[in-house]
Amino acid sequence: MWLGKFLDFEDDIEELKSKIKKEIFNGLGKSKLTPLEFTIIETIFNSQLLSGYDLIKNLNQHFAGTWEARSGTIYPILRKLEKDGFLMSKKVRSQIGPLRKVYSLTEPGEEILKYKVNKNYKDQLKFIENMLIELSSIYITSFPVNKQKKKMEEIRENLKEMFGAILNNIPPTSKLKTRCNECGFEIRKDVSNCTNCGAIIV
Repeated sequence: MWLGKFLDFEDDIEELKSKIKKEIFNGLGKSKLTPLEFTIIETIFNSQLLSGYDLIKNLNQHFAGTWEARSGTIYPILRKLEKDGFLMSKKVRSQIGPLRKVYSLTEPGEEILKYKVNKNYKDQLKFIENMLIELSSIYITSFPVNKQKKKMEEIRENLKEMFGAILNNIPPTSKLKTRCNECGFEIRKDVSNCTNCGAIIV
């Protein structure tokens, strides 16, 4: 959903260096990311640890049928983001199969993500608002005039439901995480397996 062909971090990194330890940014291999690379970083951040397989599932939910994430596209990007210092990976035991590789953000990757989102949050909301208005206008006018009023009411109801769902799915920070009963690792409440030891979360 990010505007622009590339997300440029050069100025952001310089500003962040003045606020926190400069050394943490020395490992970053580049200062620009594509919107897809940035979306992958956001998705991994929101899950803390994520396997490539689960990332692909999450991305396909995120894009809601408008684009399909495939392993041939995503795994090379993961390797590149790891090489460039935005991600790190480790192998974890799975109760239902072999070791699997999971990804998390590095400290500079997390700092630059938070900074970029914080800096552009209101602009991104305005972009979404403008897009919804444009899509709704086109949708309504695609119907005969005698049906447009009914379609307008349907859109209003759909938007109310959507915004209600958005507000309900932004959990307070205290409710975002839990601990694995097996290893005690802190994990998100919405995962089915511990991302550290692979135990099933009940």
